[in-house]
Amino acid sequence: MEYTEIERKFLVKSEFRHLATAEYKICQGYLAADPQRTVRVRIKGDKGYLTIKGASTADGLSRFEWEKEIAANEAEMLLKLCLPGAIEKTRYIVPFGCLTFEVDEFFGENAGLVMAEVELESATQQVSLPEWLGQEVTGDKRYYNSYLSQRPFSKW
Repeated sequence: MEYTEIERKFLVKSEFRHLATAEYKICQGYLAADPQRTVRVRIKGDKGYLTIKGASTADGLSRFEWEKEIAANEAEMLLKLCLPGAIEKTRYIVPFGCLTFEVDEFFGENAGLVMAEVELESATQQVSLPEWLGQEVTGDKRYYNSYLSQRPFSKW
């Protein structure tokens, strides 16, 4: 899959789990993590993925993303080559109106961080936000998973 990803990110301030329609365990690592590109390996449930993301726009709303599903055993092998600092989280799928929020609850060195993101059709799309969302962190590079893998939330 190839496209420009347009999304907004928020911290989560209150309970949301009862609204979730699905949840997945995710483990991911980075083969490359610099501001111009990241190469991520992910195991989500029983599937593997290889993802390449380009640099974000100045406002942090969009960036190029290419993703390909790979066999879970191949993803497990690639995770062994990744930089130190694997990300462990549970992802909850939470519908709200015509939108779907992906809410990540982090574990390990990023425990205590709960963040939601929503993909948009355009950078100017107006959205209503659920009351369980807190501060918007779109464009704050500290909340990129690649950043969290190198500088965990627990050490801020």
